[in-house]
Amino acid sequence: MSDPVPPSPAEDEAAARHRAKMEKRKAVQDKEVAEKTIEKGLLVVHTGPGKGKSTAAFGLALRMLGRGGRVGVVQFIKGAWQTGEQDAFQAFGDRVSWHTMGEGFTWETQDLARDKAAAARAFGKARELMADETISLLILDELNIALRYDYLDLAEVVATLAARRPGLHVVVTGRNAKPELLAAADLVTEMGLVKHHFAAGVKAQPGIEF
Repeated sequence: MSDPVPPSPAEDEAAARHRAKMEKRKAVQDKEVAEKTIEKGLLVVHTGPGKGKSTAAFGLALRMLGRGGRVGVVQFIKGAWQTGEQDAFQAFGDRVSWHTMGEGFTWETQDLARDKAAAARAFGKARELMADETISLLILDELNIALRYDYLDLAEVVATLAARRPGLHVVVTGRNAKPELLAAADLVTEMGLVKHHFAAGVKAQPGIEF
């Protein structure tokens, strides 16, 4: 085995420049992190036309479970399909309180009164879980859709979420989030649509869409 070739002066100089640059970057980052001292329950909104809003929320649920927290899930619209994430979270037992309370999208039920009643029941369950101090993270899946179609009173929903107990994290998913909800949120992520296989005729598939 041959001896390693020592770095050239130019390589030494490049390494030194990189080290100095990263030292400065670390000092800036460390200072910025040290200045952040507030700890609070967050209101998080995942919206936008792109795929992955609920998926990201369930990723947060796994993170919270990994930290020993308990998670609540209320699904406002979905209900027709049994999803893979619902089956997977069953493995955590009562550490996940899962409630699928939708009856499908509005074009499936075609019944406004029925849709409003289902949304009201779902939000009632959300209030119940918000009051449960053992819940660390609450996912309100597709609540934005219920608000978009005026199934729930927007002002009441925003006020309820704003008045949540201090340590509770809430994630709201769905397209077309209302401006009032965005204003109340601590963190908003908009999923952009660049390309989607559905446009090419690919159907919803288990393990990807549900």
